[in-house]
Amino acid sequence: MAKTDALSIYISDDTTKDKLMETYAEVIDMVQTSTVSTSIKNQNLSGDPQAGSVEARRLATSVSQAYGTARAAGAGDMISNNGVTINLDTDKEIVEEFEMKDVELYGIPSLMEKRAVNQAKAMARELDRAFFTEAVSAGSSVTLSAYSAIEDSLEALIQAVETVSNDNVDGVDRDMLVLTVTPAVYARLAGYIESVPNPIDGMANMETFHKVRVFVTHRQTVDAICMIEGAVAQPVIVKPY
Repeated sequence: MAKTDALSIYISDDTTKDKLMETYAEVIDMVQTSTVSTSIKNQNLSGDPQAGSVEARRLATSVSQAYGTARAAGAGDMISNNGVTINLDTDKEIVEEFEMKDVELYGIPSLMEKRAVNQAKAMARELDRAFFTEAVSAGSSVTLSAYSAIEDSLEALIQAVETVSNDNVDGVDRDMLVLTVTPAVYARLAGYIESVPNPIDGMANMETFHKVRVFVTHRQTVDAICMIEGAVAQPVIVKPY
């Protein structure tokens, strides 16, 4: 994106207009580093967001045929896409006003920097909460009351997703799964991991549990969520100021 020309500020040749400072990139970077959802939401989308919608394509799983029969009808099977259209129809804005005294005492660059930090935090909070609200409402609930040990409960939850079978998947590899937990559950998991003598790398540490990546967040309303990475798509367009 090209920077915007100033209206009355020129560079040293007194002819060429200077470029206005933008905080867009800084805000986006801060949002990406302070959210969990940005790391695990679906980024593989097609279409032009400026048109108002994008599509997450989901190709159905192929089924093998007996050798020599796959082209019996003169052609192979058509590829089936049962994609999902995502409308960008949730519009939000942040509008703030400055008094002249604030501008004079803080200075324009300092004021913009402080507001960029604050607004990035506000965006991160809203994006994460919207993401986990969707994950909970669209997902299936699993009751793990039969398990008392945290490691057994989380393993059962992982297996519930690992063994999913439908038109799109026939089981899910663990390296495609992510596990998000509340701070309380994370603390119990950390206690278990610290009690294991010399845990095998990749089986149990603070970043992965039984080969599944682990994230901790206080912005989900259930104890633990296990999902396929990219199962939730919530694309965001941010306009700079």
